[in-house]
Amino acid sequence: MRENITPSSSAGIGNYTLQQFADAMRRGIRADGAHLYPAMPYTAYVKVTDTDIAALYAYFMHAVTPVDASPEATSLPFPFNIRASMVAWNVLFLDRSTFRPDATKPAEWNRGAYLVEGLAHCGTCHSPRSVLMAESSSKPLAGGKVGAWDAPNITSDVASGVGGWTGTELVAYMRGGDARGKGQAAGPMAEAIDHSLGRLTDADLRAIAVYLKTVPRVHDPADSRPRYAWGSASNDLSAVRGVVTPREGDAMSGPQLYDAWCATCHQVDAQGSFDGGLPPLFHNTALGQPSSNNLVLVMLEGIHRQGEFAELPMPAFAHLSDRQLATLGSWLTRRYGNPAASVTDDQVATLRRGGSPSHLVIAVQAAIALVVAVVAALLVAWRRRSNEREASGRANASRHG
Repeated sequence: MRENITPSSSAGIGNYTLQQFADAMRRGIRADGAHLYPAMPYTAYVKVTDTDIAALYAYFMHAVTPVDASPEATSLPFPFNIRASMVAWNVLFLDRSTFRPDATKPAEWNRGAYLVEGLAHCGTCHSPRSVLMAESSSKPLAGGKVGAWDAPNITSDVASGVGGWTGTELVAYMRGGDARGKGQAAGPMAEAIDHSLGRLTDADLRAIAVYLKTVPRVHDPADSRPRYAWGSASNDLSAVRGVVTPREGDAMSGPQLYDAWCATCHQVDAQGSFDGGLPPLFHNTALGQPSSNNLVLVMLEGIHRQGEFAELPMPAFAHLSDRQLATLGSWLTRRYGNPAASVTDDQVATLRRGGSPSHLVIAVQAAIALVVAVVAALLVAWRRRSNEREASGRANASRHG
């Protein structure tokens, strides 16, 4: 559940004191004492200074319009619906230390580190997580998951991360979601840019870029070249022109599907529009990743931006079948992207449903079922032995009676 954080006294945080607000931000504890889940990134906000916490409190209380409406209650499976379980999780995984500047680094670097580790909470999405959903301290910013989306590696590695991006390109991407010749934002990242990063000052965006370029690199062996360095302008017109289009959509080839649904915007050679408003599909991180999940999700959901970028949408193609999207996606990665990133019918079907079930939920519920089974077996064994002892006692009493 996303909490109402307007200053509504009935449904929001209007009655919070500054201390209660700080506890929610940095300890994950609401004013009523209930624990928040780390989907609220208090594990990052713990780094935020007292001064900035007070400034945030003043903003929420005096500049935000109250909304007297409560969101739908969270519905989580057992045992995750027990908020008190977060006490143990916090003991194990919550680093309570605030941000400390590195005196050996320049002020701009420290500002970037403070924003990335704290207020911007980049690691919440871009760091891998353990089986208990704690951010990996050994591979920070090396890539994570946001629901069904893959959040890419943003360490300084040239092939796997952003080491090959210039500071100017990183700023442009964070400002508007587009770095020419590199990639475009979609899904949760587009949302983060439209509602957050795109509103930062140029100085803060430059500071973030400076810091990211120094994050210790983490390399994925699957990345033989930078993810934006795959493909070139080309076409398969010979596979379309003069070839009868099948009546059944599922029988269409990749070039036929591209010609029918993609070429109007991305052009015959996938070079994009002449003004750069519609991007090329080669030299594009969307097609250069080893995983094709993000590509499939973009085809299913489209790209819908807000604010000044709202006029550059990509339509959703969820009306195409799983087979059509798998055929199109695999052709796109072979022709313009990483050929190792194929797309399957089952993959499309799974992502259409919202992604695979959480491995954590399955593992914990399986562990609980195992414990219950073991306890039940022990009770059965204990009852059997108890019955055997009673029977033996009755037999002894009968012999001596």
